[in-house]
Formats: sequence, structure tokens, C-alpha cells
Amino acid sequence: MATRENLAELLDPASTVLLTVECQRGVVGTDSALPELAAQARKSGALIQVARLVAAAHDTGVQVLHAVAERRPDGRGANRNGRLFRAAERLPVQQLSGSTAVRIAPPIEVADEDLVVRRLHGLSPIAGTDVDPLLRNLGCRTLVVTGVSANVAIPNAVFDAVNLGYTVVVPKDAIAGVPADYIPAMIRHTLALVATVTTTPDVLAAWKRPRRG
Repeated sequence: MATRENLAELLDPASTVLLTVECQRGVVGTDSALPELAAQARKSGALIQVARLVAAAHDTGVQVLHAVAERRPDGRGANRNGRLFRAAERLPVQQLSGSTAVRIAPPIEVADEDLVVRRLHGLSPIAGTDVDPLLRNLGCRTLVVTGVSANVAIPNAVFDAVNLGYTVVVPKDAIAGVPADYIPAMIRHTLALVATVTTTPDVLAAWKRPRRG
């Protein structure tokens, strides 16, 4: 893990963007299509930590970008080339465009200056979406990745961002997946190889540290 001094440099608000991944009501909310994942996101405290990071980003001037997964009612453009996609079609709650399911879940608050990127396909919130050009236009150098799931979308986001040249920071207490005992090993043996793994309190402390002139 990075020292607090190094983390403060990495997380300069002028060049940092906070990304929330699939923190939507139909995924982590009380009426989730994936109740086991939603329960773990809440039980672990990950959803609360994401909300804390978003609130601090708003206070500090860090840009927030919410990545939302959704589908058209007719399913046009959606993937069907994997078990996960086909299983999602049969879930009782669908992530339909314009529905309550694709709104950002409480207690995360969305500010007017936040950006929301919606995707109709794939597993990654970055590949094939507007996220990369938006990050470049914002002058982003460091991407803080939070949300769900640590099984699929989070690793996709981390690897895609690293491949695109961004430095990635992952607050390990602000991501969730299932089963719970799988996640620490995945972080240690996979994400930590390419990203700076830290905690929400350390990110919050870095955003409070005075910057060198």
C-alpha cells in the first residue's frame, strides 16, 4: 500500500476522478436483481464507503463519474455470449433504461456536476463506453475505482484503465462481491498487481492534506 504522502500526490483533486461502478438500485438497492450481492455491499459497509467517498469528492472538487449498466426493454444491442448475460435476462428485476432500477442507490448522492455514463453491452464500465474520452477531456491521471462487483465489473474497470494509461487506486473497503471470502484473495493476488490498493479513510485523508505549491 502507498504511504499517505505518495497517496496524496496520486490523488491530487485536479487530476483525479472517482468512478462508481453499478451502484444502482437494481444492483445494490433494497429491490436488487442480485440480492446476495446487494446484501454483501451493505453488510460489508462498501456502499456506505462509496457514499463517503462521493461526498468527499464533491467537497474537494474531485470529479465523480457514475457508470451504470442497463438494457433496452427489447434487449437490442445487449450481449448474449455468456452465461452471465443469459442469466440476467431471467432475473425478476431488469435494469431497464429509464427505470428506477438504473438510478443511483442511496445513500450515494448525485450532484449536478457528476457525470453518468450508461452502457447497454459488455462487462466493463470503460471498454466501448464514453468513459475514456471523458476522463481524458477532464485531465484525469488517477482513477479511483469503487462499487460492484469485485467478481466481474471492478476487475474489468481496473485492467481497462491501466491498459489505457491511467493510474488506478482501489479503496478495498469500497468494493464488494460474492462470496465475501473470495474478495480479499482477489484483491491481493490480482488487483494489487496493477493498482494501488488502499482504504477509504486513507483516500479521505489524502484529499484533506495540503498540496505542495
